[in-house]
Amino acid sequence: MPENSFLQALILGIVEGVTEFLPVSSTGHLIVVGDLLGFDGVPGEVFETSIQIGAIMAICTLYMERLVGVARGIFTGDPMARSFVTSIVLATLPMVALGAIFYDFIVGVLFSPYVVATAFIAGGAAIIVIERMQIEERIGSIEALTPLTAIKIGVFQCLALVPGMSRAGATIIGSLIVGVERKTAAEFSFFLAIPVIVAATAFDLWGNRTLINGTHLPILATGFAAAFLSALVVVRWFVGFVSRHGFTVFGWYRIIFGSLLFVYFLTRG
Repeated sequence: MPENSFLQALILGIVEGVTEFLPVSSTGHLIVVGDLLGFDGVPGEVFETSIQIGAIMAICTLYMERLVGVARGIFTGDPMARSFVTSIVLATLPMVALGAIFYDFIVGVLFSPYVVATAFIAGGAAIIVIERMQIEERIGSIEALTPLTAIKIGVFQCLALVPGMSRAGATIIGSLIVGVERKTAAEFSFFLAIPVIVAATAFDLWGNRTLINGTHLPILATGFAAAFLSALVVVRWFVGFVSRHGFTVFGWYRIIFGSLLFVYFLTRG
């Protein structure tokens, strides 16, 4: 197994960990970096799945106390815990349903380089416009979300089915529009990632189960660890940053990166 495969796995794991929970689209970054590196260390989507699991485990680790508290609260009848879980479930259902219905169309048609670049720019413009609207922040916690508000955010999350739009970005945009304060919007996007990515991971693992063998485990472990550790660092920083400065800088980043993507794809022919 080539030694550079481990370096490539390390780099791609870091890219996943850094971008998965920021509103900048991990998919778009992984496409470009993977192409530049020429990574082919693991067949199919097995590697992408392993690094996504690493990123999700970082969220579970950082918010372990809160997640355990919610789990306990469900069994003891705590209304706040029930509200938390209800909001996550209701906001998850629209994307899971549409993703299952339109999976073939998304993979076969929407995974175009130019769709990804366009989604980058459109999502960035949306973030900037919404931040400038200065919508009143009326909701300060996930537990304070009403069922209808959670569903509305879930509908916005469906925009992430377009590659390059960003699941975190779509969720945050929806949260800001309905009046969720910035820190809570960021954290809600983290928690929503758990069921969405776990469901997608299970689907991908089942579809690629014949491609997994022992020789790939070291590379998979490298990518997993890199994604886990980098996500731990970035998520802590991100929550503090958006609480003080908002999301505008990520909107401009998306516009610049999306424009560079167009140039990159055009020059590749």
